[in-house]
Order: sequence, then structure tokens, then C-alpha cells
Amino acid sequence: MTHNERHFLGGPRSRFKDFLYALDVFKEFIRGFRALHFVGPCVTIFGSARFDEDNLYYQQARELAARLSKMGFTIMTGGGPGIMEAGNRGARDAGGPSVACNIELPHEQHANPYLDRYVNIKYFFVRKTLLIKYSFAFVICPGGFGTLDEFFEALTLIQTGKIEKFPVVIFVPEFYQHIREHIELMVREKTISVGDPNLMLITGSLDEAESYIREKSVKHFGLRLRPNRILGERSC
Repeated sequence: MTHNERHFLGGPRSRFKDFLYALDVFKEFIRGFRALHFVGPCVTIFGSARFDEDNLYYQQARELAARLSKMGFTIMTGGGPGIMEAGNRGARDAGGPSVACNIELPHEQHANPYLDRYVNIKYFFVRKTLLIKYSFAFVICPGGFGTLDEFFEALTLIQTGKIEKFPVVIFVPEFYQHIREHIELMVREKTISVGDPNLMLITGSLDEAESYIREKSVKHFGLRLRPNRILGERSC
């Protein structure tokens, strides 16, 4: 979180300062729109920045990204290391387009080296909106608070009809076992509807994840994907 963002969320300020902040947020959205408008149908892969390339979760995310890239999707991530790098690297492995919305932080998160195009964003909520806006499917890999935030944000938007019923895949069920149990608890306590768990697929199978996205995204929305599209390099 930037210094400016922290102060904005800290309570009332002068109207003029809030107005300037709103203009800055607007500018961030415009930069994102310009950078990502022509990237094509995306699958966004969410996950932790803390796994290295020897980690099994990294390797699985890389393989799934490669498969989705071969299908014709642009792979989009948060642009950093770990699972995000694995997603972009998988797209590069398959010769497909790889893009990102990278968050600007004072001492960490530089864009990974497997990107054709990316935009640097100052505000987390702007970045999250952009990651969701351009995607026809979401893959939730093992991660921390940020990954869960992104997962439930996408799921809530689908549940409430704010976006289409894009497929959501929770990849590697063992990691998310407690989340799975909590979702079942929410159904029992009637804080969500009985059918809401059907808005996602929980699987550890690459084949099942690939097939689910093909059925629920490509076929359902009639996408005409072009494998191995070339994007010009660009960063903002």
C-alpha cells in the first residue's frame, strides 16, 4: 500500500486532497485500459509470490498456464515472482502472449522477466479491477491474503451478477482444504446459497482444469481464440 493510499483510507481529509486522489485513481485506470485493451481474452492466474521454481505449486501453475496458452488464451497475472512468474513463464513456454498488472511497492515486487506487456499500478484495488476486467476465467493457486482477496472478489462479482459466470478454478485442493470446509459451513449456515459452490471447480488435475475452462469459457461464451498471438512489448 502506498503512502498516499494509506492516508486516503485513514479517514476524512480535505475535499481538495480527496479530489486530487480521485484524479490520480482515474489516471491509473486510464493507463491500465490503454495497456491492456488489445491483449485479447485472458485467463488470470492468482497465487503467492513466495514460491521458487523448484516448488511443486510453481511447476503445476507453469504447466497449466502453458496448456491454457496453447488453447489461445493470454495469460495474465499480478506480474511478480512465485506463482505469478510461473503463469507468465508457462505462457512463454507455449509461445503465447503473457501480460500483467504489477503492483508498485516500496521494497519489493518487480515485474518478472516473462512478460510481453505489463502496466505498473499504484493502487491495489485498481490492479484487482484490471485483473478481473479482462479475464474469461480465473485460476486460484496456493497463496496468501492477497490471493484469497482476489478469489473472493471474483467469486462475489459472479455470485451477485456484476460480471458473467466465468469459470473459477481452485487449483491444488489440498492447500485449500480448510477453505473448502468453510464454504461447506457457509452453505449449512445459509450465509450462501446451496448452488453457490457450483460457481467454482476445486481440482488438482491439469486435465480437469483445462477441460472445465474450455467448456465454461471457450464454448459457453463462443470465444474464437487464436493460439500464439504476438503482442508488442510494452510497459507503462
